This record gives sequence, structure tokens and C-alpha cells, in this order.
Amino acid sequence: MRIRAAMATALASAGILLAGWQSGAHVAETTTSTTTSLSSSMSAGSSAANGSTGTSGSTAESTTAATYDGASVQTRFGTVQVQVTIQNGKITEVTPLQLTDAERKSAQISSRAAPVLRSEVLRAQSANVQTVSGATVTSEAYLTSLQAALDAANF
Repeated sequence: MRIRAAMATALASAGILLAGWQSGAHVAETTTSTTTSLSSSMSAGSSAANGSTGTSGSTAESTTAATYDGASVQTRFGTVQVQVTIQNGKITEVTPLQLTDAERKSAQISSRAAPVLRSEVLRAQSANVQTVSGATVTSEAYLTSLQAALDAANF
């Protein structure tokens, strides 16, 4: 009986460790796979290839707008990635490049949450905004990707 209890405890501990390791691996993957791109807003709709890290030779106070791609954040409902445009030291646009779409319901939630998050970010001028009720996973992934883009922009 003691052997069974010890085995059950060991298996439970191993399961907890494995789950924690996978969560940590996901977070590490998200932060290490941060891809940023820099492109001029003068060439509308263009962006640098993913995987390249953009650096700007000008300061945040320049009049040229620069766009930065945030990290692709994997969620259980799909991938979320946003792009931020900064001009004259201000966030002027936040564009979702990818939103959760694993199911029809998650696509509906994303399409409802993205405009709310965009307006809140533009108002706050940072990624420090509250998540949208009913869209917590999407909101957190959106804000994580946004923060990666802002970090790349040294904003």
C-alpha cells in the first residue's frame, strides 16, 4: 500500500513538474522568438521580413513613422501578433497581424476585443491596459505581442 502511495505521489509530482516546464518553455519560446521589423510608413503596407531585427538610426522624436512587429504569441485558441506604428514619440496605430481563430467563437471574440484594445492602447500610450472581459486569453496575448514591439522600438 505504501509503495502505491509513493508511486502515485511521484507520478503526480512529475506531472506537475512537466506542466510547469511546458509553461516555462512556452514563455521562453515566446520571448526568444520575438521578431521585430522596421519599415517606413511611407511605403504603405510594406514591412521587413519576419525574423530580422529592425533598428532605427533616428530617435523616437523624429517625424518619420516606424512600424515594429511584436512577437507571435501562441495561445490555445491560435496565434496573436500585432504591429505598432510610432511617430513623433507617440503610438499612432496598433494593427493586429494575426488574431486567435482556432474556432469560430475565438475569431468572434478576437474581432470584438481587438478594436477595444487598440483604442485603449492609443489612449494610454502603452501596453499597460486592462484586458477585455470575455477575451482574457486574446487580450493577454495581444498585450504581450504589443509590449515586445514597444520594447523593440525602445518606447
